Amino acid sequence: MNGKVLVTGGGGYIGSHCVLELLEAGYTPVVIDNFHNAIRGANNIPESLQRVQEIVGKTIEFEEVDMLDRVALDKLFNKHKFSAVLHLAGLKAVGESVQKPLLYYKVNLTGTIQLLEVMNSHGVKNIVFSSSATVYGDPSYLPIDESHPVGGCTNPYGKTKYFIEEMIKDQCKAETDWCAILLRYFNPIGAHVSGKIGEDPQGIPNNLMPYVSQVAVGRREFLNVFGNDYNTPDGTGVRDYIHIVDLAKGHIAALKKLETTSGCKVYNLGTGTGYSVLEMVKAMEKASGKKIQHKIAPRREGDIATCYADPALAKAELGWKAEYGLDRMCEDLWRWQSENPTGFSTGS
Repeated sequence: MNGKVLVTGGGGYIGSHCVLELLEAGYTPVVIDNFHNAIRGANNIPESLQRVQEIVGKTIEFEEVDMLDRVALDKLFNKHKFSAVLHLAGLKAVGESVQKPLLYYKVNLTGTIQLLEVMNSHGVKNIVFSSSATVYGDPSYLPIDESHPVGGCTNPYGKTKYFIEEMIKDQCKAETDWCAILLRYFNPIGAHVSGKIGEDPQGIPNNLMPYVSQVAVGRREFLNVFGNDYNTPDGTGVRDYIHIVDLAKGHIAALKKLETTSGCKVYNLGTGTGYSVLEMVKAMEKASGKKIQHKIAPRREGDIATCYADPALAKAELGWKAEYGLDRMCEDLWRWQSENPTGFSTGS
């Protein structure tokens, strides 16, 4: 693909790893972020991207832009000639979405509509969208393939992902020169092998593994395990965890696919293996050599028992599959957390 690739939300956990892989694959990313979930580093660039620059020895073009700022988006598209967009920006905490649904609908839906409109008016018609396995809701069968019914989402966050998928599908139907790939992520964890970038949630982590690693490093006293009465082997929730670097490489495979495909395609990015919360705690204890204290707490609203992918389609059509197993995920997560006990910020 000639031209630049716009990465929205590129200062975040998934974004920064995708930007690194884009650079290593020879693409020219232009990154926007509003610092909602990114630490500001030197020169007003996210600290995560400062470190990506160090790792790859290249400079990243970055602009502070909010998806809700239509004028800023227009200006950005006037300034750069984009061949494609990787759309990752959005609010993403399941629990918070249950408490603040309007905020999630406003940011995720309005932001995406504006992005699609601006893309259309500037003739940029290739997009890879960061979707989620939450669009499947409570699975009616396992493993979950791409033809599994969608839309029975158990929380507003999942609904925003589903609605955006539908918008993009409809746009591709209406204008046949649009090409889109919807990537349904399962549960990304781990970190780049350098230990320089990783997941750094602001405030109390909403996802399991950052919380587990913060307990291991001594930042938090114990882990709350939400529910031990699910219909799973040990009663705790089972999820398909995927190494963040594998996930990021899936985006490179998707961008390459855009060059030879048309219309809208959907792919799961997962490993096909499910692990329970307690199995993840054990794996992190092994990687860190630390005892991870945990307590059983009531189930969280919007959580489901079991969810894991059938990743066969991505292998067949994108030539992509997850390479890294659970031990590697936890080793890389522990390297990041132990070398950066307070994440990208210097305070606690």
